[in-house]
Amino acid sequence: MLRAFAVAALAIVAFAFVSTRTNGTAEAVQTSNLPLQKVADVPLGGGTTRFDYESLDPSRHLLFIAHLGDSEVVAFNTEMSRVVGRVANVSSVHGVLAIPELGRVYASATGANEVVAIDMATLGITARMPTGAYPDGMAYAPEAHKLYVSDETGGTVTVIDVRSNTRIASIPLGGEAGNTQYDTVSKHIFVNVQTRNQLVEIDPVRDQIVARIDVPGARGNHGLLIDADQRLAFIACEGNDRLIVFDMRTMRVVSSFEVGKDPDVLAYDPSLHLLYVAGEAGVVSMFRVGAGAVSKLGDGHVGPNAHVVAVDVETQRSYFPLKSFGGQTMLRILKPSH
Repeated sequence: MLRAFAVAALAIVAFAFVSTRTNGTAEAVQTSNLPLQKVADVPLGGGTTRFDYESLDPSRHLLFIAHLGDSEVVAFNTEMSRVVGRVANVSSVHGVLAIPELGRVYASATGANEVVAIDMATLGITARMPTGAYPDGMAYAPEAHKLYVSDETGGTVTVIDVRSNTRIASIPLGGEAGNTQYDTVSKHIFVNVQTRNQLVEIDPVRDQIVARIDVPGARGNHGLLIDADQRLAFIACEGNDRLIVFDMRTMRVVSSFEVGKDPDVLAYDPSLHLLYVAGEAGVVSMFRVGAGAVSKLGDGHVGPNAHVVAVDVETQRSYFPLKSFGGQTMLRILKPSH
């Protein structure tokens, strides 16, 4: 295992949840050393099927959740704490990305190999754009006015011009695409190539690959999150259940940590410097990100199949959609306890 900048004592902790009341109200939660406490459990409605990515527009207090199994995008108002709308006919929706300055949400409809544009105000679909095979994660390069969609099994990145909502390029990666992120410092797009254990850098001006960086210790590097201020990338590897910390100044791995089984989605709260790594086994791993130091705070079981997380920086609340809890879908809302 690679040496960490600083590693806190590992606390393996568990969340114990008792059964949900029949009226859907939140049940009592007992926690150990993981610095989280429950705020509420809110029913999401729909079928007890799989959820995937979620994305928050804090200015509108809207959290958009991909209900993959129901082929719809759920709009949840975080201020009112309730579902306020649903967008149907987004076939096997995987990725969602809210772009507040455009007043739009983009969703990757994997069942139809397309990206769908949704108007935030009306929740109406305004455009459909073709992609490669199995579109998944997305990232937006604002200066270039382009959306980048990772086509997982297609092994490409589809480029969408958001001014016209048209596909303008397809960039071959040479392997399966994991998640895609935009770096506000370099103004480049970064993509995990999970079958080659590489991180690929793309220049949005030319839509060309400018670097292929091997990621030692990675296996199935799928999840990706960039902390531009600290110049760190966090890479979740579903093949060996590890979080890799990658220095974007030196383009080298600086540390590696064990996380819960099958890590998937990452979220970061820059105000508290807290990183969340959510996994298919329902375990969230939490880390403190400091200047020159990343330390693990612990692991905890959040709920069944809680592999998706989003964080509201204004309230510090984290959101975990659960496909089946007490016989219904649920949005588990947590916040740091200290």
